Amino acid sequence: MPLDFLPLAAPLLLVAAACTAGLAAPHRPRPTAVLAEAAAGLALLIAIASLVLLIGRGPSTSPLIGVAGVGLSARIDVVSVAMLMLVAFIGWIVVRFSRSYLDGEPRHGAFTAWLCATLAAVLLLVQAGNLAQLIVSWIAVSLSLHRLLLFYPERVTAQRAARKKRLFSNLGAVALVAAAALLIVDFGSSDIASINAAARAGGELGATGIAAAALLALAALLKSAQFPTHGWLTEVMEAPTPVSALLHAGVVNGGGFLLIRFADVVVMAPGVLAVLIIVGGFTALFGAVVMLTQPAVKTSLAWSTVAQMGFMILECGLGLFPLALLHVVAHSLYKAHAFLTSGGAVGRVAAIRRPGPVAVPNGVAVARAFLAALALYVAIGVGFDLALGAAHKPPQSWALGAILIFGVAYLLAQGLADAAPRVLTRKTSAYAAAAGLGYFTLQSAAEWLSAGTLPPTPTPARLEWTLIALTVLSFGAVAIAQALLPLWSAHPAAVGLRVHLANGLYLNAALDRALGGWSARQPS
Repeated sequence: MPLDFLPLAAPLLLVAAACTAGLAAPHRPRPTAVLAEAAAGLALLIAIASLVLLIGRGPSTSPLIGVAGVGLSARIDVVSVAMLMLVAFIGWIVVRFSRSYLDGEPRHGAFTAWLCATLAAVLLLVQAGNLAQLIVSWIAVSLSLHRLLLFYPERVTAQRAARKKRLFSNLGAVALVAAAALLIVDFGSSDIASINAAARAGGELGATGIAAAALLALAALLKSAQFPTHGWLTEVMEAPTPVSALLHAGVVNGGGFLLIRFADVVVMAPGVLAVLIIVGGFTALFGAVVMLTQPAVKTSLAWSTVAQMGFMILECGLGLFPLALLHVVAHSLYKAHAFLTSGGAVGRVAAIRRPGPVAVPNGVAVARAFLAALALYVAIGVGFDLALGAAHKPPQSWALGAILIFGVAYLLAQGLADAAPRVLTRKTSAYAAAAGLGYFTLQSAAEWLSAGTLPPTPTPARLEWTLIALTVLSFGAVAIAQALLPLWSAHPAAVGLRVHLANGLYLNAALDRALGGWSARQPS
């Protein structure tokens, strides 16, 4: 019984470190920074111990510390343990990085306090076993993150981004509270595992359940910076770099976690899934296109995160919740590392030894590359299924794989260009094969690990088939345009379009104006 409460020790340690750092903030922060790193390291060990508990005893929810369904309870299953380990690992790295990165800053102690508070709130969120804990920790994450975004409060851009983020966070919190109330009314419980089990056993949702699923989706879209609320994410570069890395530890991807956590409820609302496909797919395309026009490393990474969050929401809309969880973990590790190492990115890229001149593919090379990539993808997918005796994969899975292979086709186009050296052709071909094999391997592993915890992918109806086809065609068209970009990039129309895209088509500026201009005042 005491082991059921083990995951709760991780956020408690970080809360203690945050209080210590906050009290000692005016003084030299080095001792408190060491204490914060130790607390983050212990939290990581607790997350690993939670994994051991899951393997040894299976999924479970601790008894409630509270009354009337309000209090603390720890849920241990594949979703919570994966997120616990992810958040604890990235948090430990960020806390350790911040010790040297902010050394000498006069407010280093305050930064450490709010950093630990944010990590504690996220750890409490991802292991929440009841709705009350989920809501409180969801709001606490936003409040503590707001203080980190205003680490340099005198910067007008930081003020604007923080205020905009707070607005969308408040709207998301209201949607989550309303969704929780409807879930309690519909299912008669505040226990998250019981709600998911009842939704899976019930088969269909009533009007109350569908409304709750819609509100959960709204909260997730607002949390994960989906179009048109993405602007704050591209403006938080005014905060220290560790904050950008911390965003990927269950903060900006908290929307994806929310949908995965309530997958059994959301999957029973086809209309909600359709909206997630549309909004997530458009956000992914929009963010990816704008990312290509950004000259600054960190801004480009921020737009990449917008695109990846859209792709994560798209996966949830397709009902591929195991893949969405895998995406959250893989993208978080990659992007946190990318932000922490962004300072030397330009020098590292300049030092890369290239095998020859840049190959510019023509239309024929691009066509050959896309046909070869699709053929390779189908061959690997069919061969993989036959070798493992796997069950028939849903069409959503094949569609998502086709979207991923479009990116590989771009690399193949470089290797198949007439001027491309043979070493480049061999490398791009090997990368294409590895990408196809890796996709099916990781997909099967994610589905196997989450079997029984996350629902199977639903059979698509006519609306879902239409959205799947539209999504694949849209991503394919953008990939082809990207591959042919060197051929028409010098055209005056292309130059003008690049300028507009570099400014995000001015949508963020239009949103600023619609919200009242956000004319932040300088602090006195």
